[in-house]
Amino acid sequence: MCGIFGIVTKDEEPLGQILIDAAKRLTYRGYDSVGAATISGGTIDLRKDTGKVEEVAEKYKFAEMVGQRGITQLRWATFGTPSQVNAQPHLDSDGDMVGAHNGNVVNNIELRQQFIAEGMTVRSENDGESCVHAVERYIDQGMDFISAIQHAYHDLEGDYAFVIGKVNDSKLYAIKKGSGLVVGIGKDFTCLSSDLPSILPLTRDIIRLEDGEIVTLWADKVELHSVNDGSLIERAPERITESMASVQKDGYPHFMLKEIHEQPQVAQELLHRMKGDQEEIDQILETIKNARNLFLVGCGTSYHACLAGAVYFSQLAGKAAIPVLAPQFEPQYLNAVGTGDVGIFVSQSGETKDVLNALQASQSKGMTCLSMANVIGSTLTQKTEAWLPLVCGYEISVPATKTFTNQVITFMYLAAQLGGNTDLDFDTLPDLMAETIESVDPAVKSLVPKINPWENSYILGYGLTYPMALEGALKLKEITYAHCEGMLSTEFKHGPLSAVTEGFPIIFAAGPEDVPLIISGINEVTCRGGEAIAVGQANPALAANANDMVTIPKSNPIFASLLSVLPLQLLSYHMAVARGYDPDFPRNLSKTLTVD
Repeated sequence: MCGIFGIVTKDEEPLGQILIDAAKRLTYRGYDSVGAATISGGTIDLRKDTGKVEEVAEKYKFAEMVGQRGITQLRWATFGTPSQVNAQPHLDSDGDMVGAHNGNVVNNIELRQQFIAEGMTVRSENDGESCVHAVERYIDQGMDFISAIQHAYHDLEGDYAFVIGKVNDSKLYAIKKGSGLVVGIGKDFTCLSSDLPSILPLTRDIIRLEDGEIVTLWADKVELHSVNDGSLIERAPERITESMASVQKDGYPHFMLKEIHEQPQVAQELLHRMKGDQEEIDQILETIKNARNLFLVGCGTSYHACLAGAVYFSQLAGKAAIPVLAPQFEPQYLNAVGTGDVGIFVSQSGETKDVLNALQASQSKGMTCLSMANVIGSTLTQKTEAWLPLVCGYEISVPATKTFTNQVITFMYLAAQLGGNTDLDFDTLPDLMAETIESVDPAVKSLVPKINPWENSYILGYGLTYPMALEGALKLKEITYAHCEGMLSTEFKHGPLSAVTEGFPIIFAAGPEDVPLIISGINEVTCRGGEAIAVGQANPALAANANDMVTIPKSNPIFASLLSVLPLQLLSYHMAVARGYDPDFPRNLSKTLTVD
């Protein structure tokens, strides 16, 4: 959530378009307002408002902004409603400093009260402004910027990344505490951002900041200092070679549809990577094998992958695994874990605050902590003993698709390896996924007119398909704004069956071994007038009992569970488009959740 970008150039120049382009490349993180500031000699040009980047940039003529330093920020509301005054960047009291942050300053209200009492001009409710005043407090006491940021760092509680600049100064300064921050080094400029997509079109030489580090940016160099003692930190830049092709739509109308269709390719790349890293995989498997308790920890989509992983570990390896929502880990399990236990912490971004909180608590108890993430160099990957890359490239659309399927495949592969299962031919899985996406799309589109008029629906699964039902329901909620509940099919008769009326849509994700049980659930619905839609392999009995059938290719039950989620992804996409919603940027949601 939120995103910041800053740039320092050798001379004053038009920075507006650079800031606009950088902001556009951060939109996948989720936002409700956007702002930009340029610093030109002794003046600050600040323009901001609620709305999309293109709309705000055009309204306030961002493209005309000139300066030697520039900052842009996309805000996802936490403190303060979405409004122009709460949009970032923010000024200090005198208007000669400007800054912006990504993250959450949890003591924002208390700090605002302090700043007001100290006579500062507080214009908003937003915690990004508190970051500016926290530095201002110590600058006004005569401290230099590094010292002021050191002191402000201890006043600002929470997790954030923050950038600030001052008039009549040629530098920008930034600090990392919990939220992502990357520095780019180019010819006659330096820059920083919450994430790589806004930097890579400008330069591929980058430095990843770690928590507790302050960076000073000149046009021709950067310096890193420790927030603890101010000491200089030496770190050489690294060269990024990965392609930026994934951040283009390549002819697709939306990133979500492109990323759905990329799933076979990234699955193949993931499997190739895991097979090529067999020695590392073997070490991870040995850790899992010897675990007293194995916990799979995630949030949202990643939690659904953990649920699937728990079923795979049981069925393929005879290993019990405990899937748990990250915020619930501490109250439910922390006092019962110790050095014999192992946790696999799962996050698309590697910056999910709830997951990092659970990780920190687990490490305090001596747990062995592994991770699974898509972003190299993210906080989660740096803080765990070993990590499994998801190899998805950039996932721009806020609803996760290809990162979910690669999480599921990773768990599937680990479980098969741990159990010595040689029956699963993983080489066939990418082709099965591609065949599924192409073959089911017409049937999925035909369902949209039947389901779209309803503001409530259910997706039911059993065993291997239960996690897929939950994930499918989440996708519908995320981008159609209609309520859809994912449930265990056998639980539906214990209460929710009362919701069924004439035509009420209920989707059943049917594993090939569970058809008799699913048919029983279908009949409980259809005899009460509900519309039962089955997703599964070709089966005459299943097709005869359901009102509609979406047929996936024939495979084994393990692979079939993964294939069953692909029609549900496509259904959510087509329903959102039919409703006139942008599936890439659903309201109120963020790609990278860096707050509690």
